[in-house]
Amino acid sequence: MKYEFTNPERFVAGTVGEPGERAFYLQVRASTRLFCVSVEKAQVQAISSRLEIMIGEIRKSNPLMIVEKLPTDDAQLESPIDAEFQIGAMSLAWDDESKLISVELFELEDDEEDSEGEVVVINISIAMAASFCARSKAVVNAGRLPCPFCGIPIDPRGHLCPRANGYRR
Repeated sequence: MKYEFTNPERFVAGTVGEPGERAFYLQVRASTRLFCVSVEKAQVQAISSRLEIMIGEIRKSNPLMIVEKLPTDDAQLESPIDAEFQIGAMSLAWDDESKLISVELFELEDDEEDSEGEVVVINISIAMAASFCARSKAVVNAGRLPCPFCGIPIDPRGHLCPRANGYRR
């Protein structure tokens, strides 16, 4: 099954749960259609960092292109938060004709099934991509603070730091 969204009103990353136990989601809304997929934190970071690189390259190659600035989307994920599928692979591409960035999200493949997985294609403007990146950074960084010595996230109860010979921090 293939789902396609062109110039949606909203495309965001968000979480449900407490830091350390958060579930990450990508949500896209176009008029009355709301679509949600489950994603890993590292995948949100990867999409965001790659989109930032793409935006920089597009602006460099088209210096006269006017890019509007969208307001920061700080709203929570919309309900219901029912993931259609878990993301496995992702693909990003720039369409020079439509001046849109295409984000393709592929369902995590099950070894037991022979059928093709689901795919969602989201075509967004450069402004929406920049807004997605800003929000994604904030969402990812809102988790647990890293230990200043080893970089491992610190639980509210503390953690056994390998760089401090196992002493609790």
